[in-house]
Amino acid sequence: MSPFDFHPRSGLSLGRVVAIGGGTGLPALLQSLRPIKGEPSFEELKAIVTVADTGGSSGRLRRDLGTLAPGDIRNCLVALSGAPEILTKLFQYRFSQGELDGHSFGNLFIVALAGVTGDFSTAIEKLHDILAIKGQIYPSAKENVELVAQFDDGEMVMGEEAIPRKMGRIASISIYPPNPDPPEGAIEALKCADLILLGPGSLFTSIIPNLLVPKIREAILESSARKVFVLNLATQPGETDGFRASDHIKAVFGHSADGIVDTILVNTERLSGDLEKNYQEAGSPLVEIDEDALVSLNLSIVKKDLLAAGEFARHDPKKLRQAILELMKTAVEKI
Repeated sequence: MSPFDFHPRSGLSLGRVVAIGGGTGLPALLQSLRPIKGEPSFEELKAIVTVADTGGSSGRLRRDLGTLAPGDIRNCLVALSGAPEILTKLFQYRFSQGELDGHSFGNLFIVALAGVTGDFSTAIEKLHDILAIKGQIYPSAKENVELVAQFDDGEMVMGEEAIPRKMGRIASISIYPPNPDPPEGAIEALKCADLILLGPGSLFTSIIPNLLVPKIREAILESSARKVFVLNLATQPGETDGFRASDHIKAVFGHSADGIVDTILVNTERLSGDLEKNYQEAGSPLVEIDEDALVSLNLSIVKKDLLAAGEFARHDPKKLRQAILELMKTAVEKI
């Protein structure tokens, strides 16, 4: 019998996890954590997703219709969907010609459903049934937010899509409006969580924007959950050039509060020589794990081989799932 088969509170399953982020990182994480028949699963799996996206189909829909950005939420819904494969493929279908060129069918469906129901959050709720979602997805705000970055050279850049293109060092990032309301369900999920995960993903445009929503930030700080930062494998050009592991945490603390995470999950495996050289030449080397600096930030460091085999630096879904199962086990043992 697996040591993860029982949860000390229910006696049946693992505890409650909330993952926070956006972009491509959060859907990949959710895909690795979704229930698998015959394997230990979480009592609850929920996600809080940024709505600051201004690029591509989402950006066009924001500008044309004033809707919340649906793209990141769509990807998270598909990651947790138990619907027939044809339906998830339909949601990810992207038009390639005409006036709809570049639009995702799923984005259009979400926006249309928001129009029918009269509310974006209600539309997401309805999609949980339509797509047979094995979990719960919440936007981090109920209204559009714009990201504003200030760079070391003093220049201000607005817009999630434009910020990485500046290719400078980000000094700080903020959102406008500065105090948007999150869905109440998101706050309740954080209050009840046993494990809160931040990342992996774009630090300044996918992870930190959620922490800039005051009620989200306060709920995380007040939660008794174990709070884990899942470190990216490599640095991201235009966002984290030259960042070590501790620089990621300092940015998180600086935009929220010291101690908002208490644990960092890091990869220990190296890339093959040629692959590592390719990433270095592309300006995206593996993140340096500066352990002494992390310890000085009062972080618990969890080191695991998380690297997937292949030609890209990616988290292996099975390895990541196992590491988080172990983190959940230590979290619920404290109850």
